Amino acid sequence: MTAELRERGARVSVEACDTADRSAVGEVLLRHRPRAVFHAAGVFEAGEVVGLSAADWAAVLSAKAGGARHLDVLTRELGLDLDAFVLFSSIAGVWGGVGQGAYAAANAVLDALAQRRRADGLVATSIAWGPWAGEGMAADGELSAALRRGGLVPLAPQDALAALQDVLDRDETCRIVVDADWERLLAGFAAVRPGPLFSLLPQAARSVEGTDVVTDEAGAAYARKVGELSRAEQERAVLGLVREVVAAALGHASAEALDVGQTFKTLGLDSMTAVEVRNRLTAATGLTLPTTVVFDRPTPRDLARYVRDRLVGVSSDAAPVAAARPAADEPVAIIGMACRYPGGTTAPEDLWRLVAEERDAVSDFPEDRGWDLGALYDPDPAATGTSYSREGGFLDDIAGFDAGLFGISPREALAMDPHQRLLLETSWEAFERAGIPPTSLRGSSTGVFIGAGEQDYAGGVTDAPEGVANHLLLGHTASVLSGRVAYVYGLEGPTLTLDTACSAGLVALHLAVRALRSGECDLALAGGATVMSTPGGFVEFSRQQVLGRTGRCRSYSDDADGSAFSEGIGTLVVERLSDARRNGHRVLAVIRGSAINQDGASNGLSAPNGQSQQRVIRQALADAGLAPDEVDVVEGHGTGTPLGDPIEAEALLATYGQGRDAERPLWLGSIKSNIGHTQAAAGIAGVIKMVQALEHGVLPRTLHLESPSSHVNWAAGSVALLDRAREWPDVDRARRAAVSAFGISGTNAHVILEQAEPVVDSGQLEASGPVVLPLSAHSGAGLRGQAGRLRELLSDSPTSNSPSSDVRWPRVG
Repeated sequence: MTAELRERGARVSVEACDTADRSAVGEVLLRHRPRAVFHAAGVFEAGEVVGLSAADWAAVLSAKAGGARHLDVLTRELGLDLDAFVLFSSIAGVWGGVGQGAYAAANAVLDALAQRRRADGLVATSIAWGPWAGEGMAADGELSAALRRGGLVPLAPQDALAALQDVLDRDETCRIVVDADWERLLAGFAAVRPGPLFSLLPQAARSVEGTDVVTDEAGAAYARKVGELSRAEQERAVLGLVREVVAAALGHASAEALDVGQTFKTLGLDSMTAVEVRNRLTAATGLTLPTTVVFDRPTPRDLARYVRDRLVGVSSDAAPVAAARPAADEPVAIIGMACRYPGGTTAPEDLWRLVAEERDAVSDFPEDRGWDLGALYDPDPAATGTSYSREGGFLDDIAGFDAGLFGISPREALAMDPHQRLLLETSWEAFERAGIPPTSLRGSSTGVFIGAGEQDYAGGVTDAPEGVANHLLLGHTASVLSGRVAYVYGLEGPTLTLDTACSAGLVALHLAVRALRSGECDLALAGGATVMSTPGGFVEFSRQQVLGRTGRCRSYSDDADGSAFSEGIGTLVVERLSDARRNGHRVLAVIRGSAINQDGASNGLSAPNGQSQQRVIRQALADAGLAPDEVDVVEGHGTGTPLGDPIEAEALLATYGQGRDAERPLWLGSIKSNIGHTQAAAGIAGVIKMVQALEHGVLPRTLHLESPSSHVNWAAGSVALLDRAREWPDVDRARRAAVSAFGISGTNAHVILEQAEPVVDSGQLEASGPVVLPLSAHSGAGLRGQAGRLRELLSDSPTSNSPSSDVRWPRVG
């Protein structure tokens, strides 16, 4: 180009200069004293605003905005008489763009600088260019194709130069120069953030949504073809069309590998490709679809269902017909359970074996979490920043997570607090155990109620790897514990995360029961979650000197010396009893009643209040319509503190222990003696334990109970401690158990469970040959894991009808 200019008679000098360097720019201007300045620098750093580092911002702003500012100030200081001061800006500074936060800001500075110079009586022109063809910043073929799909046609250089000459001839301050397919461009903007910016353009009127009619012959023919199929065939045909359209918009050679259950965001669609999907579907079906159709239906499967309904004239967006209001006192059924607790407990059956076998799951501090174990432990309670206990209840492999099963990228999974990962796993298992395919719940009015405490996994991270930092905010936000579960499964019922400390899980269950009874949801997931990613809790409770020195919860024992902290996750699937029976779900137990209350102005913010505990018990009994002697056992809070346990025991004596046959006492125990205090997950652990105790007819022993607490007047009522395992007392009614949980904030909860009515067996089917046990999984590794777990299950509990020795295992590849 230099030679060509010289041939045309121009004098040409080429200077290498960093426009961000003020002194270097000044030297160039001083040497040449130009009559016109054209600033066309451009640096681009793609990424969302929250993901850009200070260095990223500086790289873009210094070259573009900083350089322009230097040219403005220096030409003034040197007194240069300029004929033109031209700034090459970008449409990114006018209407923005996905991943162009820093670039948009830098170009907006140029437009403002031009306005400022004009106000000062100086020449200035800023041109907000669309993409140029040729050797410009949009020269990449893939980028150029993406821009065209979004409605931006790269400008031919000769056309751009002609526009530049026109702007200079008219002496304009700011002008936008862009070649656009306006219908496509405006549709894309309307889909992302509709607004008045383009409303004055005549092309905007043509992008207004049409009606719900099939508009052309090809579309009408397709609609007739679909209408002639059965419903199942309709769904397959339209899903195939959507799969092909999405794959084509993404540039895939084949649609076969496209996962129709993944969200469009995960698949890689942006606002422009979303509009392309909409346009292709419109062309194929003749339907006038809204520009937001892909954002409103987050997966190809959801979109196919919507398109199918439109083609056959069904309104899938109609408000649901209000069902009859359920009875306010209707019992609620527990139909599914899943958990992770200390001692290698990965299922409710594991938890039952642990308590039935009277095992102690407390162990040394874990070595796989990066804790400085040498500096952490100090037996001196007066030491600061240390723990005088080095034992607790811990989960195995909290880093293990099948991110692909839930459509989560490895980077996002790394940024997620283990609470979120484990809740996704246990919720999936709880739904499956309830006989409900987790993926079948999308769009349902299923509620999610999660009790949890502090998430300390990534709170102090400041140097997360590239690509991970963007996910940290949602990765450790408490509200996302429940929100992510609802998002992954597409649940649309009431969803919340609550923190009432150690009563949180049981409070969550109470709220789920209330939501079901009021008709706010038809199904609910209730759970409690505590994972100790750091040892901060041990350090703090050692400082307060309320941590047990033995590392065990010695519930209701005379040698109780404080609580022992643990972690766990427990989830329950609950449903109105009438719905569970109608839907054919197995009822594990029935929640007859529940109540929560608050200590109020007690003897200290964290001190338990016996009167409030009595009230919450009486409220739960009233809710269940039961007398105190109609409950057989209480799974107590039993943290093993010299103050808390006696207050709890006295409350039980004053309520359940009065007017009761001395030969039929209320039995009292606590699972904390086995696994420690699992905090927000403690109440759910108690529920899972007692649901299985109801089924097995056994009251497990409370460990570490050498002698009852001498701080309790045990003669004041008929309450007895489970210092050994016992058969469930013979009763002429359903067995009943209650579970208590009390939070350090003063929130108390009490839930009353009842044995489910036995289902009449219609007779076992006699197998005349081999019985096939089908397994499914998301991946080959998952399938092998399923087969391994089935083998363990059959080996652990063989029956006369299906002995493990008769099981033949196929090769799983």
